[in-house]
Amino acid sequence: MNVLIIGSGAREHALAWAVAKSELVTAVFVAPGNGGTAMMGGKVQNVPLKATALDALLRYAEDNAVALTVVGSEQPLELGIVDLFRRAGRKIVGPTQAAAQLESSKVFSKKFMQRHGIPTAAYHVYCDAAAAKQDLALSQQSYPVVIKASGLCAGKGVFIALDRDEAFTAISEIFDDRIFGDAGNVVVIEEFLHGQEASVFVLTDGAHYRLFASAQDHKRIGDGDTGKNTGGMGAYAPAPIVTAEVMRKVEERIIQPTLQGMAEEGSPYTGFLYVGLMIDQGEPAVVEYNARLGDPETQVVLPLLKSDFVAALQASVNGTLNVVPFEMHEKSATTVVLASAGYPDAYAIGKPITLADDAATMPDCLLFHAGTTYESGALVTAGGRVLSVTALGSTLRESIDRAYHLVTKITFDGAYYRSDIGAKGV
Repeated sequence: MNVLIIGSGAREHALAWAVAKSELVTAVFVAPGNGGTAMMGGKVQNVPLKATALDALLRYAEDNAVALTVVGSEQPLELGIVDLFRRAGRKIVGPTQAAAQLESSKVFSKKFMQRHGIPTAAYHVYCDAAAAKQDLALSQQSYPVVIKASGLCAGKGVFIALDRDEAFTAISEIFDDRIFGDAGNVVVIEEFLHGQEASVFVLTDGAHYRLFASAQDHKRIGDGDTGKNTGGMGAYAPAPIVTAEVMRKVEERIIQPTLQGMAEEGSPYTGFLYVGLMIDQGEPAVVEYNARLGDPETQVVLPLLKSDFVAALQASVNGTLNVVPFEMHEKSATTVVLASAGYPDAYAIGKPITLADDAATMPDCLLFHAGTTYESGALVTAGGRVLSVTALGSTLRESIDRAYHLVTKITFDGAYYRSDIGAKGV
């Protein structure tokens, strides 16, 4: 069978890697892909179509006998690609436009959780800066507070304000400076939840679901979780904070009510569901939903999947996910993101990337590309997050050490990375 993967980051490279391993697959098309998927060869090839070119992607799927499409990035889901493909009779992994509102609208997701008794932070919604500032000025608000743009912001639309001045600055930047564009037309201000963050990932056919390994992302740019929020500077899996008892609570209090609630409201949820959690003294609460797999968490979660990924994907669109194997390796995985200097603010591109001769053959190591291009035999930087350096190990410590050893094999001008990925887990 032919499979189409939509997106261009390290998540999509990891998806292509996992899909290409399946004996069920003849060809893997990645639209638009990146330098890493261009270098894979074999079954895998890039397609020069943007992830948001929905009509062109549908035509490509029809013209190239694509049996299954997998949506990696969030923008096509918000635009309704699943609805479009389904109307044309094409099988596609992902939620509908209505169901994808769990990610594309913070306001929708907060109200949904409130309706269905799903644990999350208390919140208020604002449509202009003056009202938000007035409420903060008049209330006995305790700090810190969390300020979020309601729309899609590539993981960067969140401020943690430590005092009123910081809160006012964040509100002005979103509403007045329009730093997130239309995604910031509405703002959610939440109470600050204490604890440790973790992520749980689900594949669902709307009625049944399967759990991937839990993971912990590192959002801040600097060591010790300092500096600005990013799309993610690294991750590890499984996350020790998500114990068997915590996972039981997550399933009973969050995942099952979410799927049941979406079905009851007429938008059955299918595809990948990412549940971002805050866990405090063993009690989980939802920080956010994503309507797809996370990045960089995908780069550690998929290598731990022991079962055939494509068989599970097929079952998720056929409504038979409950009868297919879905097992994880009893290992740990760590990924370290190599970023361009200046990220998440302005950064340069076009920097040549040099890989040591043994970088591609180190045991239990994988290199997933994000912001790269491969042209005329040269690999160069093309984004803020450039590479996800991933390694597996029998323990978390072993996977961390292997990942950082692989980091030493890669060079480009201005390369930056955090040195403490996985430290919380250890």
